[in-house]
Amino acid sequence: MPKPMNFPIIDADVHHTADTKEILKRMPRALASRGILAPGRQGYTNPHGVNRRDARPPSGGAPCSDPAYTIEHHFRPNNIRYGVLHPGGLMSMGVSADYRFAAEVCRAYNDYMLESWLAYDDCYVGAVLVAGNWPEAAAKEIRRIGHHERFREIIMCSASEAPLGQARYWPIYEAACEVGLPVAVHPGAEGTGVSGQAYAGMPSSYFEWHTGLSQNYMGQLASLVIEGVFNEFPQLMFLAIEGGFGWLPHLLWRLDKNWKALRETTPWLTEPPSAIIKRHVRLSTQPIEEPEKPEHLMQLFDMIDAPETLIFSSDYPHWDGDDPRFVLPRSMPEADQRRIFYENAAGLYGLPALEASTAAGTNLEPADAL
Repeated sequence: MPKPMNFPIIDADVHHTADTKEILKRMPRALASRGILAPGRQGYTNPHGVNRRDARPPSGGAPCSDPAYTIEHHFRPNNIRYGVLHPGGLMSMGVSADYRFAAEVCRAYNDYMLESWLAYDDCYVGAVLVAGNWPEAAAKEIRRIGHHERFREIIMCSASEAPLGQARYWPIYEAACEVGLPVAVHPGAEGTGVSGQAYAGMPSSYFEWHTGLSQNYMGQLASLVIEGVFNEFPQLMFLAIEGGFGWLPHLLWRLDKNWKALRETTPWLTEPPSAIIKRHVRLSTQPIEEPEKPEHLMQLFDMIDAPETLIFSSDYPHWDGDDPRFVLPRSMPEADQRRIFYENAAGLYGLPALEASTAAGTNLEPADAL
């Protein structure tokens, strides 16, 4: 069995279980009395559950609910130096019809994170949770807490009432640029709340819903580019988490082809859309595509300039998470692996460079070295 990497890793997607009671304690009493109400599923879910059972701490509790056990079970064995924490169901607040309630949940969650997981160990990296259904409130929350050094990202759900490039969402991007943080989106709320439908319409099963998530990502990226978000905010970096990336070549080619013929409809786009995406957009590795012929994956990496555009993510502790020992072909040059496993994320999040992190040492050495 392959050993852990011989260099530290940054994991861009770790799903901890937040303490609902602690979040409610930080909300106004009138709102907290409702409990955490988030848009729900359309009658289907994964029949086997979403989380790995071995991620439950020995002391009890939900998977990935104990900071100490998460380090012991996931960070240390895989030589993960930093992991970006994302909540599960709370991200669907971004499509809640009760936008005021959603904004309060996000604010309380962010305060809770500072006082719990982020205070436990510096290996945990915070993401400011915002709800896109009230962009002005989201921008206010980003300015309130986004300057704190423990937060290195802004996270919101990839589902939305309208395509994310539209001007109604621009206050979020403006605030993100002010605090110097990338904006990331994560799936899970498509087809719920004010998002209306998933992509082609409402799927009839979890299988169909989960398979089609990449369709939403294609639409959101096209909207961001064509609406001119990156022209208006040239410092903005955007991270597409857990949407795959095998679809990206098609999107790049189709955007560039249509831009050549239809550029008069978007005079603000003065260069091929593919150049804009490669400069401003990063994608997570999970769920990585698995073609029958391994060489096809290497060709796909070449098409999207993977050493520049991809960032490793495990999606721990979810059922379809990726083990860093197996996620990339070992035939890939080590320099490219280092970029995907560490350096690209370090640059995006403003974390220590690989050499500095290695030289400084860490208490999260791989299990084989203990």
